[in-house]
Amino acid sequence: MQASRARLFKEYKEVQREKSVDPDIQLVCDDSNIFKWNALIKGPSETPFEGGVFQLAFSVPEQYPLQPPQVRFLTKIFHPNVHFKTGEICLDILKNAWSPAWTLQSVCWAIIALMAHPEPDSPLNCDSGNLLRSGDIRGYQSMARMYTGLAAMPKKG
Repeated sequence: MQASRARLFKEYKEVQREKSVDPDIQLVCDDSNIFKWNALIKGPSETPFEGGVFQLAFSVPEQYPLQPPQVRFLTKIFHPNVHFKTGEICLDILKNAWSPAWTLQSVCWAIIALMAHPEPDSPLNCDSGNLLRSGDIRGYQSMARMYTGLAAMPKKG
């Protein structure tokens, strides 16, 4: 547990140092628990998520970095690799392809990459996956854009 705490404190310091360098990711540690983090990530450009800001919740195990964090979307998102109700993310690095070389920041980057390049063959959201698998890109993008507007866009006025 001490090793995981030390690693998380190191990552915390790095995040503080790089805040201005990476405007697409805001990673924040819970004040009272180093094993709980939140992130705000910007939807990637040229995707239906562009302009949206999505909140992620990280639950870091005591065996970190030997085990991956549990990450889920708190913001609703229409994406084949994200469970619509729970926000669970299907991403290999959060499961069997995890390496201790990954950081919480690099996990955020991997999630942003997944947003831009969905994997419809391993869907957690079957409706979204079926649209892509059937070739209905326009339908998928329209639904994803609609949910981004409803859930991830700053409210005006």
